[in-house]
Amino acid sequence: MILKTKHSEIIFGTACMDALNLWVSTHHYSSVFVLTDVNTQSHCLPRFKQEAHFEFTALNMPAGEEHKHINTCVSLWDSLSALGADRKSLLINLGGGVVTDLGGFVACTFKRGIDFINIPTSLLAMVDASVGGKTGIDLGPLKNQVGIIEEPKLVLIDAIYLDTLPEQEYRSGYAEMLKHGLIQEPKYFETLSNFLDRDAILPHIHHSVEVKAKVVNEDPYEHGLRKILNFGHTLGHAIESHFLVSPNKTRLLHGEAIAIGMVLEGYLSAELTGLPLADAKHIKSVFEKIYPVVSFDDETITTVISLLTHDKKNENGNVLFVLLEAIGKPVWNQSVSDELIRKSFEFYAA
Repeated sequence: MILKTKHSEIIFGTACMDALNLWVSTHHYSSVFVLTDVNTQSHCLPRFKQEAHFEFTALNMPAGEEHKHINTCVSLWDSLSALGADRKSLLINLGGGVVTDLGGFVACTFKRGIDFINIPTSLLAMVDASVGGKTGIDLGPLKNQVGIIEEPKLVLIDAIYLDTLPEQEYRSGYAEMLKHGLIQEPKYFETLSNFLDRDAILPHIHHSVEVKAKVVNEDPYEHGLRKILNFGHTLGHAIESHFLVSPNKTRLLHGEAIAIGMVLEGYLSAELTGLPLADAKHIKSVFEKIYPVVSFDDETITTVISLLTHDKKNENGNVLFVLLEAIGKPVWNQSVSDELIRKSFEFYAA
């Protein structure tokens, strides 16, 4: 099964490695590198080696969002240079969203750009990070502040890698799938609201990728429509950033933070853009069934609000949100007062 974007192909299932072997054999790369983190090196690289019919050099990086920064890039650029990589080299990113985001950025900037291919191994990376060409790194605690939009040559989505995924990581990716329903298809949101396990998720992975690919094809550089993919992310990214660097707080995975963001922004939608309050409460109840409720004190809320000024969607100093007029009907570039943001946290805690 294949989906096409303007500059890439997304291939699903058992055909993935055949497609990769054919691609490598017909493009005559001078060298091939495979980037993993310490987790995918252990759990995913052995299977990849069994099915890859070409020679490659393995590169490795530490696992986790805290390593998605420029120092990791420098280390990988140094390794590529020392190993003789040139502009005809290929980088294959085998891992979750951190590996595909950072690996894509490394590829786009090494020698002013070499080809790269993404093989996402987490649910989050399959339905979100590997599709649409967003590469990049964090700047301190601030998410995705430096990067390039450049699509990989191929995205290979083989759900067998989900067998290696911890349950918490699986739920993290599931949040982005719920988002696809909230911004495009109410029936899809309702289907996913009864939490689906890995045995039932496979056709829905394909559908979520279709939803995102369609939006990206219409607006690849996020001038308008693609902004809807950021629903829940304005507050969610700020929450994720704060919990990442706070030593007294348990770190939240991306999807866990975005789940909170969607509940908060559902309330803001009820206050500002006409979403029925009953729908905002329904959104909250769905996420409460799947994700643990997190406690926010006044100091944390103040810090989160201050972090909003660094959001990439801001324009002319204004913090801009994606909100919902109805489930499946998003609007973007919405301004929200700090007072209302504080009330959204009260709604979340109630």
